[in-house]
Amino acid sequence: MKTFLFVLLVLTSVFARKGFGPTEQEWGFVQVRAGAKMFWWLQQTSANVTNYTERPLVIWLQGGPGSSSTGYGNFAELGPLDADLNPRNTTWINEYNVLFVDNPVGTGFSKVDDPKYFATNNVQIASDFVVFLQGFYKAVPDLKKTPLYIFSESYGGKMTAEIALEVDAAIKSGLLDVDLIGVGLGDSWISPVDSVLTWAPYLLTVGAIDQNQYERLQETAEDAKKAIDDGKYGEATDLFHQGLMLIEISTASIDVYNILTRVSSEWNFKNKLIKSVNDDVDDKISVIMNNQVKEALGLDVNWGDQSDGVNSALHVDFMKPVIDAVESLLNNTNIQVAIYNGQLDLIVDTPGQMQWLDNLQFSGSKDWKTAERKTIAVNDIVEGYYKKVGNLAMYWVDRAGHMVPRDNPAAMSFILQDMTSGSWTKN
Repeated sequence: MKTFLFVLLVLTSVFARKGFGPTEQEWGFVQVRAGAKMFWWLQQTSANVTNYTERPLVIWLQGGPGSSSTGYGNFAELGPLDADLNPRNTTWINEYNVLFVDNPVGTGFSKVDDPKYFATNNVQIASDFVVFLQGFYKAVPDLKKTPLYIFSESYGGKMTAEIALEVDAAIKSGLLDVDLIGVGLGDSWISPVDSVLTWAPYLLTVGAIDQNQYERLQETAEDAKKAIDDGKYGEATDLFHQGLMLIEISTASIDVYNILTRVSSEWNFKNKLIKSVNDDVDDKISVIMNNQVKEALGLDVNWGDQSDGVNSALHVDFMKPVIDAVESLLNNTNIQVAIYNGQLDLIVDTPGQMQWLDNLQFSGSKDWKTAERKTIAVNDIVEGYYKKVGNLAMYWVDRAGHMVPRDNPAAMSFILQDMTSGSWTKN
């Protein structure tokens, strides 16, 4: 993997510290390549500390690709305010500094001057992120010695695996002076084929489809696997979308992000080919970002205008796995790697995650198969299960779908504390 040997420090930052919402904030842009700039929004912790730098810095990366961390991750999942602008009691800001980054370029408030500057693969995304971090730490040098964690969701996890490798290489070569401790890969798109191949068995097991529907969906999944095996990744992405459409038709639009979500019986396939995460929440966030937030932060760009372009540019790369990146993290770095998954998620279902996870090739592979699985207990309630070997951990999260921070904040808090408390190897 290449690492940029220079930084385009065309940096625009605002340090009014008022921003939008109740926290102390900083925000700005870093130009990561000619024609491409990345937006960041730092929310300082509200923890009772003398200096905010005493608490870890957690970067949050959304999925998509093209979904915005500053928008959806912030207001729908873990920021200080929800999409109705009510305080969120379970916000991560209570304990951590959270850096929302609109990644890749073109996402959210991040922009490219021309479609040719969109990232087209995971390696380019990771290289851009190293340049971003160089610019961010130049803008906020106080955080250089603060322990750094990168948490992510969905396609954000695919990006994070590669980013962590690139950041580790930059640290070792002296291009970055930071302390990356761990990554959290939530419901992450690490091995797309394993997810797609387990959709039909998962839906059949929970009674959402019958045998005939199972066979049609599984045939599409096998076609996607063959396309991947043949190196036809763009075709595999098309088959991924075809599989989602079959699920829509077969289940009358089951929520692929949480199978227990109530859906309207008046679903219309012609008007809704692929269900969004949540239309109402998405609409509210779009209004907030393009009005109150944009005005409060003094920005002259529209939020979300280029998201479709981000997604389209990664069409071919979308179905490529990054299992090798996870294995490299385990074998060649000291970075903690936490995998966590909601049991009600379909699009990145837990059975699919376990397929690639249980077959990882790393020094602890043999011990992993027999490691004790323990209970995630919070306030005497079972919230899931976990096990660890070396610098790898898996957390099975109960009563959660694709968006674990939103669906089960108690379990998410356990995972965060487990990673950041210094007790990783003791539990």
